Amino acid sequence: MSNFLQPTDIVGFTYFATFMALVATTVFLLFERTNVNPKWQTSLTIAALVTGIAAFHYYYMKEVWVETGTSPIVFRYIDWIITVPLQIVEFYFILAAVSAVSGLIFYRLLIPSIIMLLGGYFGETGILDPTVGFVIGMIGWLIIIYEIFAGEASKINSSSANESSQYAFKTVRAIVTFGWAIYPIGYALGYFTQGDWENTLNIVYNVADFVNKIAFSLVIYQAAKMDTK
Repeated sequence: MSNFLQPTDIVGFTYFATFMALVATTVFLLFERTNVNPKWQTSLTIAALVTGIAAFHYYYMKEVWVETGTSPIVFRYIDWIITVPLQIVEFYFILAAVSAVSGLIFYRLLIPSIIMLLGGYFGETGILDPTVGFVIGMIGWLIIIYEIFAGEASKINSSSANESSQYAFKTVRAIVTFGWAIYPIGYALGYFTQGDWENTLNIVYNVADFVNKIAFSLVIYQAAKMDTK
């Protein structure tokens, strides 16, 4: 492989584009953090951490791809094992900005997100059978879906009278439900169907990260601005 991005390298293009978009979003969030209601600043800091950490890993992932042409699975999961739990516990901080929230909710969201990621990682690296890893990952994701639609977090959000919190919770919930569905679909294509899906899988994961991490962060920012007089 060449050490430079080639015009025909669509996968490499998605790595570079995602990297630059994540950097830009991080800078924007950090500059805007002091311009929102103080009770939302923690949520905005977490959003900036998500995009900043992801940008750091995408810098290395794009280098691995351009130089070797292989999928940077380890770097990708190191990124996810940090940023995905941060995104999930954002539900807790959204609620905590406007309501009294039990710390138990924090762990009921955090633990299944880690289970979900470990299942995917073990399945993709061969530590577990890909089917077993997929099932474990799906169980973790479905627990999260239950918590944010029917669990205590959802009930607290429903009882909140804060319009900004309602908007942030419901929109981030939609991202976790529909946007995150891209990941198991990509996993299934890569491991349960015939053919060489490596390029497609990388593009799917990169586009999913581009949309889910950046949209997630900007939703938090928009909610914070809505609640800032």
